Amino acid sequence: MELVSGLLSRVWLLTGLSDVTNDKRSKKMEEKALEVYDVIRTIRDPEKPNTLEELDVVTEKCVEVQELGDDEYLIIIKFSPTVPHCSLATLIGLCLQVKLQRCLPFKHKLEIYITEGTHSTEEDINKQINDKERVAAAMENPNLREIVEQCVTEPDD
Repeated sequence: MELVSGLLSRVWLLTGLSDVTNDKRSKKMEEKALEVYDVIRTIRDPEKPNTLEELDVVTEKCVEVQELGDDEYLIIIKFSPTVPHCSLATLIGLCLQVKLQRCLPFKHKLEIYITEGTHSTEEDINKQINDKERVAAAMENPNLREIVEQCVTEPDD
C-alpha cells in the first residue's frame, strides 16, 4: 500500500497535480479567512465608538483557517488589545466568539487567542475565552449579554 501511495505522490508531483491541488486548497482557505474577517471586523469596541478593525485589534492577517474535513474548518483568531493591560480583552474575545457562532454559514471549530506579547495576562484570558462553559455562563449574565449585543449588532440591524 505504501508503494502505491508513494508512486501516486510522485506521479502527482511530476504532473503538477499536487501543486494545483495545494494552490486550490490554499486559495479556498484564504477566501474562508476573508469571510471570517468580514464577520469580525465590524464588531464595536466595548468602550470606544470604533470597530475592532478601526482600532487594529483585528486585521486580515489575524485570521487563519485550516481545513479539518469536508466542509469543516478550524478558525484561529489572534487579536491584539489596544493596550497591554486592557481590562476588556476578555469581553472582546467573548464578542468574537458570539458573532462567529451566529454568523458563519459553515461548520467550524473556533480558537481565539490574544496575540503573543500584547497583553499582560494573555494566558489567563486565552483560557477563559476558549472555555465553552465560561462563555455560556457569561452569556447568561443579562448585563454582559447586553454589552455583547451592542458590540456585535451591525449598525443597520
